[in-house]
Amino acid sequence: MPTPVPLIELTRGQTLENQHFGAVAVVNAQGSLLASVGDPQHLVFSRSTLKPFQALPFMQGGGPAYFGMASEQLAMLCASHSGEPMHVAQVQTMLDKAGLDHETLGCGCHVPYFVEHGVSAGSGAYDERHHNCSGKHTGFLAYCVQHGLPLAGYLEPAHPLQQAVRGCVAKAAGLQEADLKLGIDGCSAPNFAMPLSALTQAYARLAAVREDDEFGQSFAQLSSAMSMHPQLVSGTYRNDEAFMRAGRGDWVTKVGADGVQAVASRSRGEAFAIKISDGSKPALFAATVEVLEQLGWLDDAQRAALAPWRAQDIVSIRGDKVGERLPVFRLRTQAH
Repeated sequence: MPTPVPLIELTRGQTLENQHFGAVAVVNAQGSLLASVGDPQHLVFSRSTLKPFQALPFMQGGGPAYFGMASEQLAMLCASHSGEPMHVAQVQTMLDKAGLDHETLGCGCHVPYFVEHGVSAGSGAYDERHHNCSGKHTGFLAYCVQHGLPLAGYLEPAHPLQQAVRGCVAKAAGLQEADLKLGIDGCSAPNFAMPLSALTQAYARLAAVREDDEFGQSFAQLSSAMSMHPQLVSGTYRNDEAFMRAGRGDWVTKVGADGVQAVASRSRGEAFAIKISDGSKPALFAATVEVLEQLGWLDDAQRAALAPWRAQDIVSIRGDKVGERLPVFRLRTQAH
């Protein structure tokens, strides 16, 4: 495996303290590599960046029309949400439409992200609906209801639902199913590792505004829902909401655990994805803003809106600047 390259460095005083290594790939919807840093074929687990593509069997099977799901619910299929009341209400709406109880969700329960991000202190009375992946899991179960598949074992890789997901993911990424490396995500759902460039191509296709040759309107419906309802895709003070609001309807973004993020431009038909090898969130977000800068996707207002995510200054508890977090990479444009 090629060695990842430095993307972000932290200094304290004038001394280097930390280096964050990784890779970047910039790809269009046709799969052409436009630019890169490090190895664009670096094998990465997609984690929650996979969610829009895990929703494809539901979309392709006519699930939204069958259950009467609005764009808000389509956004929840793709969400890593904070478990705020607006998120729980949408998940409950989805469950009601599918005739399901929240205890059927196989994602488990965790303290919702809105507590971690200081939206409120929370009550401690949480259930599966507060899990950040509950929208995705509700979509999984709704697909099973519609198609008469067993609800039991819906997360097993051999279940017909997960087999359908695997096939759709491979097609979206321009891969063969055998190319996808299976792993299990934190919510107990199957997840896949793939080349970074393949994940990027899938996002370039997701953001396309016209009908896709293989998936029809599914990509446009999902990406429109995400960009229209960024607060549902993530939550208050969260990354995906902030970036999609800055993108003013053009950007479709999704963060995954352990240092992966994808951003696509609907107007350009292009996307990029980043993997930070050590999983650092501040380094990931700083690198994402820098890629947007180097690609020329930022105007002054967007640059100002995303400045907190660049987090260039390292400050003490008193607010004094004591160091810097800086990008140390340049995108290498590919010759075609």
